Amino acid sequence: MKRLQIGLTNWEFRACGDEAWLPAIVPGTVHTDLLRNGVIEQPFYGTNEHDLQWIDKKNWEYRTVLTLEEAWQTLAVTELAFSGLDTYADVYVNHVHALSADNMFRSWTVNVKGLLQAGENEIRIVFRSVVTEDLPKLAQLGYDLPAPNDQSELGGLQEQRISVFARKAPYHYGWDWGPRFLTSGIWREAVLTGRDLADIQDLYIRQNAVSVKEARLTALVEVDAPEAWSGLLRVSAEGQEWMKAVTLVPGKQQLELELVVDSPRLWWCNGLGLPELYQFRAELLQGEEAVAVSEVTTGLRDIKLVRKPDEHGASFHFELNGVPVFAKGANHIPNDSFITEVTEERYRHEIATAVESNMNMLRVWGGGFYEEEVFYRLCDEYGLLVWQDFMFACSMYPGDEPFLNNIREEAVYNVRRLRNHPSIAVWCGNNEIDSAWSQYEEHMGWGWKEKLSADIRQTLWAAYEEIFHKILPEAVAANHPGMDYWPSSPLRELTRGQDQHATRIMGEGDIHYWGVWHGIEPFENYNLKVGRFMSEYGFQSFPELKSVLSYAEEEELALESKVMLAHQKNGRGNQLIKEYMDMYLPQPKDFRGFLYMSQVLQAEAIRMAIESHRRNKPYCMGTLYWQMNDCWPVASWAGMDYYGRWKALQYTVRRSFKEVLLSIDGTDAETLKVHAVSDRRQALDGELVVRLHDFSGALLREWSQPVTLAADSAAVVLTLPVAELLEGRDPAQVLLVATLLEGGQVLERGEVLEDRQELERGEVLEDRQVLEGRQMLERGEVLEGRQMLERKEHYFAAAKDISLSKPVITVTEVPGSAGKSFTLSSDVLARGVHLTVEEEGIFSDNFFDLLPGEPKTVEFLLRGGGTGGADFTPAAPAGLVVRSMADYI
Repeated sequence: MKRLQIGLTNWEFRACGDEAWLPAIVPGTVHTDLLRNGVIEQPFYGTNEHDLQWIDKKNWEYRTVLTLEEAWQTLAVTELAFSGLDTYADVYVNHVHALSADNMFRSWTVNVKGLLQAGENEIRIVFRSVVTEDLPKLAQLGYDLPAPNDQSELGGLQEQRISVFARKAPYHYGWDWGPRFLTSGIWREAVLTGRDLADIQDLYIRQNAVSVKEARLTALVEVDAPEAWSGLLRVSAEGQEWMKAVTLVPGKQQLELELVVDSPRLWWCNGLGLPELYQFRAELLQGEEAVAVSEVTTGLRDIKLVRKPDEHGASFHFELNGVPVFAKGANHIPNDSFITEVTEERYRHEIATAVESNMNMLRVWGGGFYEEEVFYRLCDEYGLLVWQDFMFACSMYPGDEPFLNNIREEAVYNVRRLRNHPSIAVWCGNNEIDSAWSQYEEHMGWGWKEKLSADIRQTLWAAYEEIFHKILPEAVAANHPGMDYWPSSPLRELTRGQDQHATRIMGEGDIHYWGVWHGIEPFENYNLKVGRFMSEYGFQSFPELKSVLSYAEEEELALESKVMLAHQKNGRGNQLIKEYMDMYLPQPKDFRGFLYMSQVLQAEAIRMAIESHRRNKPYCMGTLYWQMNDCWPVASWAGMDYYGRWKALQYTVRRSFKEVLLSIDGTDAETLKVHAVSDRRQALDGELVVRLHDFSGALLREWSQPVTLAADSAAVVLTLPVAELLEGRDPAQVLLVATLLEGGQVLERGEVLEDRQELERGEVLEDRQVLEGRQMLERGEVLEGRQMLERKEHYFAAAKDISLSKPVITVTEVPGSAGKSFTLSSDVLARGVHLTVEEEGIFSDNFFDLLPGEPKTVEFLLRGGGTGGADFTPAAPAGLVVRSMADYI
């Protein structure tokens, strides 16, 4: 009795019709193989993207030779398995056609017993061009299907948008942040397996009911047996075992075994607890011998999407183990145009960045691909919930039966592949299609249906309903029972009637708000446009200079240069950044200054949005900005660029997603409101200290008051009349600093000062003096055991109206830190202090304001080195450079 497996290696490739074969790396793509062989230039450099569009017009073939021993001939089952073929592929075994594939998003397995021989065997795969394959489908259809992000003109296809016909990553056809590279190749593992034995092909731990008392589970074990067999099924985890006798018949079958885990260690998302994991092992036993074994790791938890009617409409929030979760996170796109280039270290850096940024959720957006196993494993381990889209975005799709059947297979495969991951929080049908089409309001969508005849409109909507209201939810219900399905994002409610979609801010559903940026609305509208769950919104910036110089020469460092425009996929994107910059920030003195200012601008926009969303909890219970990452070096909405370098936005997000937040709302020109937000599960008792300073650091006024904040709540804790506060001072020369302290002994404020009356806590002290007999305490320091939970500055004038002096910033190494930590101090107000070093890593803080008399200690953290290593390790940086906004204007 045998079980054999060989990984398919030593591949070579060529364009069909060429004579010479070149070495290839599998998993990989044609583009990366061409690059490694020196046939093409770096695709991301300059305008090379434009020159490489010929690649997708050709057919490509890959081949390898397997040498097999005679033992392979006697096996009952011999299968060739491909975890991913991109996209239209024909597989030949010893010149015999064995398999045709037409979906990048699923695996393909074929029985090759009888096709293999002892000795050498050739495996050859021909990848047919998606362009030549799908152009005839468009011609046969006779009308265009909406696909506005398909950059067909760049691909030389003019208005012929074909991206909707192939089950291939939509972003490969271009997007408004990504290039057009229609890859092909063997993009996931390829193996040959053989056996005489039964095989466990899938192990699913279905979670029927999970609580702190017990977890009631069912192990669903899918088995393929070459012949009848009797024995035991054993499932074990954490020292527990469950067994039953089983009898197998030839072929595929499913076994079930009920499991109960008492007092389980529950899986929690980041911020609520530990992401506890269990490893389950299933075995088919013949006596004491394990005939087949399969293992899965999962977390025990109960996750729900709660949509409960209320006075505003209906709630929209996730509930984990009975606890409401305010979702804090971002939209994730693929980390590379060439998926196989993304290493585990790059994935780990992204997930660690999310956790370091106080996130608890990522949305896997529907224009990319169903992510690699390592992505979900890391989300499980780090405690990140995953909003998982099916791979449909911003397009209408065909409804012919072969296409629908292809989608059905794809959906079942991916739901089954991912269902053991505790991080999966919801399955979503698509990105923005419902709101773009707007079936029930004639003039509320993106103008798609108005251009089509009534018959075509009916045909396309019928296909839409078949896919997103039937095929996909049925796949989830059958294969991931208990998991919620949401048909489209954004969506108000699936009513099959009027106002079903969420094209406006409403009291139910999830919202994509793009009035800021696409609508050129002011940042302040973030305070007004708040829905129940903000699943998309965003603002662009450029990456840092080092990243820009990876694709551009010095002479191309200009806003409208050919290269800058090639690396800005959003039409007027560069000009939009400039227009918003003119509204809010001082003018940068050069292009380097523009890069910096664009990041400051982006950070301010998203800060305002996040704070507004969090201030409005529990009405609003989620904020996922667009976007977490980039697939190439580009000006985009990302907070972390293609190289994993944190922009100003990422540091601002980390502050804005803290467990306890102060937010100062100056929407009303006459009144300031200080909000406190807490995601803690218990009440908070602290002290709010508020100070008014001028830009030289002089303290103008100071007062404090106790603050009590209920668990998991948001409240206005202080209201201040602006005129009374400023007392005629120039608003462009003062700032307010609010600090929330907790714990220890509360200092007595408002003591009797000689001939002055005792002042109640919270009253303004007009002439703040040093109390006799007490030492002056350095601001920001722990005061008698109290911890500073949060600190927030507020300026009374727009940054563009504030005159900044050039600060002298002093950097002092922290004694005993071995150069890993340093303290910064300034002689005048320094805004947007920007730290850079030669190494790849992050700082404990960056892009912060520095007030005279308030030194700030910062630590450098080197980017982690891979599996099992620290994500960010304190290190002494080389080449530290400190600048502030005054250096860029």
